[in-house]
Amino acid sequence: MEILYMLVPLSVVLVFFILAGMWWAIFRGQFDDIDVEAERILRDD
Repeated sequence: MEILYMLVPLSVVLVFFILAGMWWAIFRGQFDDIDVEAERILRDD
């Protein structure tokens, strides 16, 4: 039972890190032009 006192706050902190990483990626333009990269794989240049 004592492990829950450590795991619950640790999981909340992990969720905040994941959300911060997603926020950073979205607002830095990582997902702006995803169609071009998908088509680039198919082209034989």
